[in-house]
Amino acid sequence: MSDALTTAGIAMFDDVLMAKKLPSAVLQRFSECLISGEPTPEEDQKVIADTIFEWARGLGAIDFAHWFFPLRGGGGAVGGMLGAFKKDTLIDLEFGSKFVTKPMKACLPHERLFQGETDGSSFPNGGLRVTHSAAAFTTWDRASPPFVTDKCLYIPCAFITHFGKCIDEKTPLLRSMDAVTLSGLRLLKAIGIGTDAKAMCSYLGWEQEFFVIPADLYKARPDLVNCGRTLFGKLPTRHQQGDLNYFQPIPGKVQELLDIAQAEMLKVGCPMAVKHNEVAPGQHEMSPVFRTANVSCDSNVLFMEVMNREAQKLGLQVLFHEKPFAGINGSGKHANWSVGTDTGLNFFYPGKNEAGAKLYVTGIACLAFGLAQYNEMVRCTVASAGNDHRLGAQEAPPAIISLYPGQGFEQFMESIISGGDLLGYKAEKKKQSTGCSAAMHIEANVEDRNRTAPFPFCRNRFEFRAVGSSQNCCFPVMVCNAIMSAGMAHLAGLIEGGMSHRDAVAQVFKENKHVIFTGNGYSAEWPVEASKRGLPNLNTTPKAIATWNSEKNKKLLESLKIYTAEETEARQEVMYENYISSMSCEVETMVQMTETGILPACAKDLEKYKGFEKLAGNRKAVYEGIVEQLEKLKASFAKKPHTSLPDEATYLCDTVKPQMVALRSAVDKAESLLESGLYPYPTYEAMIYSHHF
Repeated sequence: MSDALTTAGIAMFDDVLMAKKLPSAVLQRFSECLISGEPTPEEDQKVIADTIFEWARGLGAIDFAHWFFPLRGGGGAVGGMLGAFKKDTLIDLEFGSKFVTKPMKACLPHERLFQGETDGSSFPNGGLRVTHSAAAFTTWDRASPPFVTDKCLYIPCAFITHFGKCIDEKTPLLRSMDAVTLSGLRLLKAIGIGTDAKAMCSYLGWEQEFFVIPADLYKARPDLVNCGRTLFGKLPTRHQQGDLNYFQPIPGKVQELLDIAQAEMLKVGCPMAVKHNEVAPGQHEMSPVFRTANVSCDSNVLFMEVMNREAQKLGLQVLFHEKPFAGINGSGKHANWSVGTDTGLNFFYPGKNEAGAKLYVTGIACLAFGLAQYNEMVRCTVASAGNDHRLGAQEAPPAIISLYPGQGFEQFMESIISGGDLLGYKAEKKKQSTGCSAAMHIEANVEDRNRTAPFPFCRNRFEFRAVGSSQNCCFPVMVCNAIMSAGMAHLAGLIEGGMSHRDAVAQVFKENKHVIFTGNGYSAEWPVEASKRGLPNLNTTPKAIATWNSEKNKKLLESLKIYTAEETEARQEVMYENYISSMSCEVETMVQMTETGILPACAKDLEKYKGFEKLAGNRKAVYEGIVEQLEKLKASFAKKPHTSLPDEATYLCDTVKPQMVALRSAVDKAESLLESGLYPYPTYEAMIYSHHF
């Protein structure tokens, strides 16, 4: 029998396959180069390229592509979050031939496997590339295996300029993984735990939420096509208020899509483990088992690509925007992140012995330091126009970044600060009776789950819950790695300076415990309390971006060799540009939809009430109110400043966005009055329900 499980992993050239197909000496040198960073020897490159070519051809590959992640941001419009590539045919000329017209041969030249070149100026780059100085290069991320999908050999790549500046999502992530190794090994040596480790790893398991709607209805909504979210629309009378959708049976057509996507992802080595209905109608989730961070980030981008590709074949459309529909839950991409050694130690697992228990306490101290000292940097990683609609909206964590290690651990931390030992935290699962004989007791987790926290502890990892659904995971995970590296280096420095392991951990907790919060992050009291603690509440994207290039942030990223000061500045510029373009596109789409669709529909509806004014009710006033709000929006948008990117972004957020809300309110009120059939766009009810039956 052949099914998704029997074909799992067949289309990924992973370590197991490399060990089977490559000469042992070549494999050994390749592995050593991954740790040292040295180039793969040219003779080995040839062997590896020939081996991968034969394997890929056996799977039906005709093309190959260097696949990389430009700084396109998380705007949410379909396609914006996907990777970039151009397909090259697995073919070249026989240059050694004596004939003038060289014959062709099917092959994968080794130099084209390991490196490629393209135009860097046509991608967002923050001024690091211009048209007259445009060269940029792709280079294989050797720690992420190539894979075959859709008859193409994908080669995951980093993307840098002619001068070695990164203009992508992947390169800083890889640099941060190196930083974790350097700081982590230094800390392990200082505390005398896990000193046999040769490398550190960061891990990621993502939980991808999304909506699925009929493709024909998607195409009939200019806002979804251009912006990824609906700019107008009222909820149906039944939406999510009855809690009817969460974990309900998946609608048949959507189930077919998810099954296909699962099978495709399993083929390329991504262990898709979960699929289910989410809280909002039309909303779903899929997630895999965790992998090393770079491989997992690659898998997430590929998943979005596969979902879009396969949905089209079924007459469906997948929406990855953080808030495609107002009034019901938006979508996130919870990033389950951890760090550990190549020998199996996990900094975020309470441990089964004294060494593991001490490492766990030490790891949380390092994370608390990073989140407290570089709070704004973490907030920046989830800042986008789309995510602004979601954060703090009773469906996602607030924009205040805090750490939830559990109430029991918080008490233990206070005991350490007061002079207590690093040992003594009771990381025990608690048995809870079901109260009936047929169902046996359950083992509750070490700590309860807090869904209101941006960074809650989850058994053996921390879950960064604020990540937006349309984002590339590389950016938030890179900063998680960076702040953890900062914490590990700081703690190691205290111990190297003569402080005991216990005293160093106690000091770090004492100085950074203000970032630890175990209460209700949705409560009205928390922002007040957070302010007293000195935690920033950067509740809009422009506020967050403004903090990105602080001297403190630049110094850290430069010291960890993740970003140069110039690259940090460029990243900020790209973030501003992404926000401005997303907001401007929404305004222009909103105006167009109102003028060409909404107002003509209102006029037709009003015409039907001539001679029946009493039946018309307040329609005339409501419809004229749309015109009033539309003119206000056009006027405010026309006054948008062009003095600087921060000024433009702030104006769009603080002045234009409220007027967009006012226009939407007027239009949505009119939708409730329009004769059925006159509303010019597919309704919420049709989009989120019609494909369910």
